[in-house]
Amino acid sequence: MNKKNKRVLVKFSGEAMAGANGFGIDTEILRYIAGEIKLLAENNIEVGIVIGGGNIIRGVTASAGGIIRRTSGDYMGMLATVINAVAMQEALEYIGLDVRVQSALEIKEICESYIYRKAIRHLEKGRVVIFGAGTGNPFFTTDTAATLRAVEIDADMIIKATKVDGVYTKDPEKFKDAVKLDVLSYDDALKENIKVMDDTAIALAKVNHLPIVVCNMFKERNLLEIIKNDAGICSIVK
Repeated sequence: MNKKNKRVLVKFSGEAMAGANGFGIDTEILRYIAGEIKLLAENNIEVGIVIGGGNIIRGVTASAGGIIRRTSGDYMGMLATVINAVAMQEALEYIGLDVRVQSALEIKEICESYIYRKAIRHLEKGRVVIFGAGTGNPFFTTDTAATLRAVEIDADMIIKATKVDGVYTKDPEKFKDAVKLDVLSYDDALKENIKVMDDTAIALAKVNHLPIVVCNMFKERNLLEIIKNDAGICSIVK
């Protein structure tokens, strides 16, 4: 594949969509994220997006009581990611971007089914592609789904947009002695059990030489600066 433009996959957590409410979708957060994605599109960067579903439901949590089986809980979580994907599509279209939602589960009334070649064609045409429903299989996280889609579309990097400015040895919100790691290897991320992404996602990125960038989504223009190598506050796993 001969790519002229940079292509990235941005992973947002579902929790970030909820804002201070902790549940549901905060439209001001949608508006902010849409503006950051528009900056990328205006700079000829091809963008894929994966959003978690934790602001609505998590499969692990839903199945914790034993009434709902884990498989069903995970499918419920996949549907939550589609809800978030449709919301993000609306926000992006509202500010003038061309967007497609592709789901790993068939929901033809509201979005396309995921087809690799079709996704590539959308990206080449300058459309933002939002990938919903995870991998389409239970027991896989949206981090793994994001890494899988990034590999499939031949992205230059996967950006995990979080509430902190990178990877730390501990949770910086809980431990004052947490140390920020600007660069670390895939092996270190796995060996030290540093929670960048789950192990499956990191291993998949390692095998495919896909850089993982962890950054603060709430720092304006951070995504653009990171991709253009201008600066940006982040940590890189490579």
